[in-house]
Parts: sequence; structure tokens; C-alpha cells
Amino acid sequence: MHTSLGRTRARAFDPEALARWFVQAHARGETFKRAPQALRARTPEEATAAQQAFVRLKSEQCGPTVGWKIALSTPVMQKMVGLAQPVAGRLHQKQVVASPAQTQLLAYTRLIVEFEIAVVLSRDLERGPHAHTAASVRSAVGWIAPAIELADDRLANYPDMHDKGLELTADNAWNEGVIRGEQKTLVSLLPKACPLGADDPLACLAGQVSRNGEPIGHGRGRELMGHPLEALAWLANAANQRGEVLEKGELCILGSLVSSQFPKAGDRFEYQLGGFAPIALLID
Repeated sequence: MHTSLGRTRARAFDPEALARWFVQAHARGETFKRAPQALRARTPEEATAAQQAFVRLKSEQCGPTVGWKIALSTPVMQKMVGLAQPVAGRLHQKQVVASPAQTQLLAYTRLIVEFEIAVVLSRDLERGPHAHTAASVRSAVGWIAPAIELADDRLANYPDMHDKGLELTADNAWNEGVIRGEQKTLVSLLPKACPLGADDPLACLAGQVSRNGEPIGHGRGRELMGHPLEALAWLANAANQRGEVLEKGELCILGSLVSSQFPKAGDRFEYQLGGFAPIALLID
């Protein structure tokens, strides 16, 4: 006769199953919510594994990954979803387009628009004996550009997001696309002889946004985790920790200079970053 020891076998986490659940939720236009208990990620590592599986499935329709994004770059935003650090996500080839661009509001459950500083890498940022820093990633940046990110929060209830940070991670931080602007070399903005700091030209790079011709916000590069290159270093370390690498030629968007916007049909956004040509988005 077998005697029960009263122990419950630990549930094995299946990242592919959680990823499929998110794909189906997107296809049905469901409101963003916690995953079913049987599928739920319990740690940031499990949520990241689910994101990687979700990205593989999304690549079947949206093309291969061509870059990275940072979400929740401030402690206030992290606390809102119950996390202690930002979230890294991936960008897909078919969802990165040039300015000017337009999109249809009805293509999303609820569209969010954000206004970012982007970099394009001139070399890989592989894992080394030491963590990446702003100084160490500087030589890996080939170009700087303004970018507008499109995201879909799927009608998330923000006051009730305190326990949904792992779902946000697994759901690829809600990314649905990027609009790219004019590129300039890093050295044209930040000469090699210029020391890094809160008052260097990249930290002081100013962005301004208008909506239907009316100004709605502005910010500077230093608002991205203290400096855009600090944000890039964080992203490079986060990728390395999950067994991935920021690669040469990839586009990395480093966070928004202006509060997220919830557009209406007919809205036209214009984003001016420093001396770059403005980029525009029209919402149909």
C-alpha cells in the first residue's frame, strides 16, 4: 500500500502555453488582465521566457526582431505594476516604418503613442567580464534618431495594475510598432572628446511634441534613466542576462520624453527632437 506524504508537486511553468494565451487574447481584442492561474508566470525569469516565446510567435506575422525597447523606465511606473526594475521588449521588422506615417485607431484595442530617443548600434554589445556602462556602450552607438512608439495597452485598468507586471513583461511590454525619423551620427551630437554627464549635448537633447498643432509636452535626454546611454547600458545588460545580445544594426528605443498619449481619430502628432527633422503621425 502506498502512503501519501501530503505533498503537492510543484507546477511546471510552460512559457509556450502562456505565450499562446497572449496571442489568442490579442487576436480576440481582450482587455489586458492577469493570466489564468495554471499558466501564470511567478518570477521575472519565467515572464521573460514567456516573452521570448511570444516574440517567436509574433515573428510569424510581423517579421523577425530588429531591435529593442525599454518600458517602465522610472521607479514610479515600476511600482505601479509591482516590479523593481524596467522591462525590456523586442521590435519587429514589419512594424518599424519611416516618418511620416499613419495608423488606424480601430487596429488597436487602445492605442498609446510615446515619443522617444532611438539609437542604432554599430557593433554588438555582448556579455563581458563587467556590466555595460554608459561609457562602455558609447562606442557602440552609430546613429541617433527620434522615434515614436505605438503600443496597445488593451484597455488596461491602471489603478489595478499593481500585480500585473509579469504579464506586462510576457506581453512584450505592449509594443506594436515604431516610427523612425532622421538619423544623425552620435559623434555629430556628442564629440568623442566630450565627457559624459548630465549637461552633455546628448543629455540636454530636447524633444517637443504637438497634437493638432498645440504643444502638449517636452523633455530632455537626461530624463531617460539619467542619460540616454545609461538607458542603453541597462538594456544591454538586461539582454545579456536573458541570454541575448543587442546586435549591430539593431534599433533601440530608450524611453519617452513626454507622457504617453491616448489618441483620437483625426489626431496628428508632430515630434521635434533637437535639430532633427520633425516626425509626424496621423491617426485615422
